[in-house]
Amino acid sequence: MTTEKDLRVLAIILGGGKGTRLYPLTKERSKPAVPFGGKYRIVDIPISNCINSGFKKIYLLTQFNSASLHLHIINSYNFDRFSRGFVEILAAEQTLEHSGWYEGTADAVRKNFGHFKAQRPTHYIILSGDQLYRMDLKEFMDQHLSSGANITIAAKAVNREDASGFGIMQVDKTNNITAFMEKPAKDLNIDDWKIPEDMRTPDLPANLEYLASMGIYIFDADTMEEMLDNEFNDFGKEIIPMAIKEKKVASYIFNGYWEDIGTIKSFYEATLDLTNPVPNFNFYDEDKPIYTHMRNLPPSKINNADMTSSLASEGCVISNSRIQHSVIGVRSIINEGCDFNGVIMMGADSYENDENKKYNKRHKLPNIGIGKNCKINKAIIDKNARIGENCCINISGKHYDDGDHGLFYSADGIIVIRKGAVIPDGTVI
Repeated sequence: MTTEKDLRVLAIILGGGKGTRLYPLTKERSKPAVPFGGKYRIVDIPISNCINSGFKKIYLLTQFNSASLHLHIINSYNFDRFSRGFVEILAAEQTLEHSGWYEGTADAVRKNFGHFKAQRPTHYIILSGDQLYRMDLKEFMDQHLSSGANITIAAKAVNREDASGFGIMQVDKTNNITAFMEKPAKDLNIDDWKIPEDMRTPDLPANLEYLASMGIYIFDADTMEEMLDNEFNDFGKEIIPMAIKEKKVASYIFNGYWEDIGTIKSFYEATLDLTNPVPNFNFYDEDKPIYTHMRNLPPSKINNADMTSSLASEGCVISNSRIQHSVIGVRSIINEGCDFNGVIMMGADSYENDENKKYNKRHKLPNIGIGKNCKINKAIIDKNARIGENCCINISGKHYDDGDHGLFYSADGIIVIRKGAVIPDGTVI
């Protein structure tokens, strides 16, 4: 049995595929690199969970639009030489053994064994790069070690309706997983898959009857290598069902908040939830901070603005405007007379100097930020967008079909202004 002294853990964060459900936020960046909460990136959440749990050898596997993610990681995570920690991106690469892209989550891990084995790991923790949660991964690991399992899967209790969107696990009274079903059809009878009564805790709501895989795994290193010695490409659909038949696979029931932010709607709702008096996700834990790029920006300047239930990140200038239930990102410039309600503004990568502003004026371009007298409702404004004066966005109540509409993108009634977009004066969307 591996002791804590002998433990060598590698954390592997899966960057996901093309992120089509988060388009256009993923048009120029990978899902983990999408800005979140005003000053963070989504990837900061799993990385911080690892660091706060004492696991500081972290790999990110990605292959789509990885430049933005590379830049963020380089600027954010630099460990001292004594910790021997690192956060390293492994993008898909051609080698003498492999010439293609990652074909799935398991294939991505398999193709990087050459990098992983150099660290001589005893265990792997597999995490997703686009989930919002706080988890004590050390507690997760401690249960794995004490159970004697070869694999442990983090699980979340869900109701029958939500069960159809996840991989569902059948467990016995000793917490071992006996069967796995990927996304059962809504009309399929799965009563036999309910959580055993003696495993239910008093604080578990009665309607949460099934255990869903969170896509978070711990593998013994030799088990991982054995289970991937084949051509199967996906953990959830192929590797885990096979492993349950051959290995001891346990569940780790997680009772905290967890959100898979894979769509525009879920991203929008999870972000605006941060503005509530007691949000589901807590950034205000000094003992377990969420780490990100330290920008050394000045405090935000609020010039006679009315702000209610909103967050404003560093370096903003907000003048004589009304901001409700909104999240304002770094370096956001909001000019006089604006009215925001339910807006996520991601901010800017840099300030414009006087020379830039003169250039903008000559070429009739709005400055980066929001011009005077704009009214914006239920919208996401991606980084470096230029919105002119007297614009109205999502105010008229007009319905747009989901998809691309030229100047903007629509998804579930949410208007998305693309990164670097130019919205001329007087535009009505």
